[in-house]
Amino acid sequence: MVEPLVPPFLPVALAAILLPFVGRRVGHALGVVATAVVVPYVWLVDAGQHGDVLLFGFDVVLFNVDPFSTLMGVIFGFIGAIAVLYSYYTEASALQTAFALSYVATSLGAVFGGDWLTLVFFWELMAVTSTLLVWHYRGRAVRAGYRYALLHGVGGTLLLGAVVWQYVEVGSFLFTASPSGMAGAVAPVLAALGIGVNVGFVGLHAWLPDTYPRPHVAASVFLCVYTTKTGVYGMYRAFPEGELAIAYMGGIMAVFGATYALFQNDMRRLLSYHIQSQVGYMVAGVGIGSTLAQAGAMAHVFNHILYKALLFMTAGVIIYRTKQSDLKKLGGLAREMPITAATFSVAALSIAGFPLFNGFVSKGIVVSASHYDFPKGPLAVGGFTTLEILLLAGGVGTFLSFIKFGYYAFLNGEYDGTVPDANRGQTVAMVSVAALCVGFGVFDTALFALLPFDVTSEAVVSHAYVTYTVDHVVEGLALATIGLLGFVVIKKPLEGLGRVPDVDDLYNPLALSGTRYLVVGVTELYAAVDRGAVAVADGTAAAVDRPDEFLGAVASRESVDLRTGIGVSVVLVVAVLVVVLATLLL
Repeated sequence: MVEPLVPPFLPVALAAILLPFVGRRVGHALGVVATAVVVPYVWLVDAGQHGDVLLFGFDVVLFNVDPFSTLMGVIFGFIGAIAVLYSYYTEASALQTAFALSYVATSLGAVFGGDWLTLVFFWELMAVTSTLLVWHYRGRAVRAGYRYALLHGVGGTLLLGAVVWQYVEVGSFLFTASPSGMAGAVAPVLAALGIGVNVGFVGLHAWLPDTYPRPHVAASVFLCVYTTKTGVYGMYRAFPEGELAIAYMGGIMAVFGATYALFQNDMRRLLSYHIQSQVGYMVAGVGIGSTLAQAGAMAHVFNHILYKALLFMTAGVIIYRTKQSDLKKLGGLAREMPITAATFSVAALSIAGFPLFNGFVSKGIVVSASHYDFPKGPLAVGGFTTLEILLLAGGVGTFLSFIKFGYYAFLNGEYDGTVPDANRGQTVAMVSVAALCVGFGVFDTALFALLPFDVTSEAVVSHAYVTYTVDHVVEGLALATIGLLGFVVIKKPLEGLGRVPDVDDLYNPLALSGTRYLVVGVTELYAAVDRGAVAVADGTAAAVDRPDEFLGAVASRESVDLRTGIGVSVVLVVAVLVVVLATLLL
């Protein structure tokens, strides 16, 4: 074992600080090393609480090692190194990658914190660093980043309120002070809503498809990994024993995200909706709350990071080479870009949960938990629970979406011109991740070894999980068949479909109008107060310098403005006195 010398976020944060000053090539190499060493370090370090310090006068733990945080650290470190390599070969600037590494560092700080104060501290820093990563690309990314920051600010405030309420309830910020998670009646609600922003609860999700298609293609690879998965980790810490409503929300997310992804033609927007859909499986696992479900949720976190990063890398290479992100303007790229097409196919089969790919393993665990460890619910059919039906429906939607993506990008028609395939560094990054997607699908025991619970032991889980049973394989093939036939049926209607509105089409205009009226109201109020103050000042000066003229002006009809100013000043003084008295009395 390794002695816990420093929290794993520290070397990554140091690399982020140094990167802009040591040259682009050296800086990216430093970034790869700093993130890669996190993998063996967190795997080998002793379990337990390390780095007990005072933060804002409270006892906190900066380096808490348990099976959940270890799994998060391993995959965060690995994919961080891959994303830095991809960034270098996709012409990302040193400053952009520095922002990305600071984002990775704050995410590591959040998942290795042993208390709520540390988690929420890094949670807020994560929102700041990811916003900077989006803003760095300028253009349309600036406005999207503003909306992203606003929503995550609201979510972070709700989570902070939950943490404060938790401290009032249990008298400590430490996770160990409340093994059952958020205590009381208020803290769980605030935590669910606050974390729900990060994981993309339906209604709180619009920042995902709004933001992730906007920045540099390499930035999107980082963004698709850290925010939502740290949110799943936070959801587990808040509800370690599960929560019925959260499980059902996960099922609804799986269906909603897959459905809206099917309507998209922008590649990264389609992938962004599928983040919500796939995170829905993780949220469902956390909500179910059994050891099988929690292990499945963490397995899907691990696998999703691999195939989703790979999907964003393949889409990024297409955009990098063709300067085009609209599927309707692509086609026939399989002949021009065989490496990109092959790695996309691996990622698509993985996310869809096709047998022999990693998504088949982790999705299967969550679906199995929804069958054996969860109530049947109001819409149970035959032997399927309501939640199980939602998760399976999300699987069909996933097959439909990625058949559409692959067809229009790589198979349909011929591309007009010649397009180079992925360059050497991009190929190394994509093939490395694709190999793991296949490896963890074929050798499922390698994935099981990383999980917090042994899903194959009936002494640990309610129902021992076996990946490759006849029923499970048939189920996976059936979903793929339904998806393929479904795409044939809906292909024509989809081609004529325009933009489908989402919730942000409602609240973005409302927020814009509300902000505009607020600004105008505050400005007009300030102007009125300013006019009143100027009138009072003029009147006071006149009274001191020319007392006779002042008294005559007060008596005349021409002193309306002056008397109005005096009246405003009197009202303001009275209002201030009332506030002061109320403060003293309360």
